[in-house]
Amino acid sequence: MCHQTVGLIAGELERRGIATTSVTMLREVTRKVRTPRALAVPYVLGYPLGKPGDPALQTRVLRAAFALLDAPGPPPVLVDFTST
Repeated sequence: MCHQTVGLIAGELERRGIATTSVTMLREVTRKVRTPRALAVPYVLGYPLGKPGDPALQTRVLRAAFALLDAPGPPPVLVDFTST
């Protein structure tokens, strides 16, 4: 799905009182759209959770994304994921 579209939809959901979080591979697009909460990952398009067959990594990515729901401060929140 288009990063810009996801960011705009997330912003509208937030304005209606629904908290959102997303995973992005295109940090600059996400920053410009001002997606409310996003985790920037260093993976190629099509693999937002990392390489296939690595459930431990995929779990870490998802937990990091969900943790943004508790991030201090008002949106937008854009955090870089580190795989270590």
